Amino acid sequence: MGTIALEGLEFFSYHGFYDEEQKIGNKYSVDIIVTADFSEAARRDRLSATVNYEDLYQITARVMQQPARLLEHIAHCIIQEIRLKYVDLLSVEVSVSKFNPPIGGVCHRARITLKE
Repeated sequence: MGTIALEGLEFFSYHGFYDEEQKIGNKYSVDIIVTADFSEAARRDRLSATVNYEDLYQITARVMQQPARLLEHIAHCIIQEIRLKYVDLLSVEVSVSKFNPPIGGVCHRARITLKE
């Protein structure tokens, strides 16, 4: 067993509960961890036997282009799209952070994490 992680993927997107957030946009960060059996890839040294980082990034970029109200929904959509591409994964964990969330005080980031 092993994990592959992409950390600190950054996007400017138009998500948010409030209509104004969806109009002005914000900076977001996404972290992804996938767990699977990578023993064949380790033995054979073949990209076809593992998870391609570029695929994970492209999936995430596509989801981040679609406006959503909740960070939970974004993470769920990313997980579902990854699982469609890589059906044999044991788990997929996605964290989505919103920079400077509108909470009425100082907060660098709001972050949610889903694991399926």
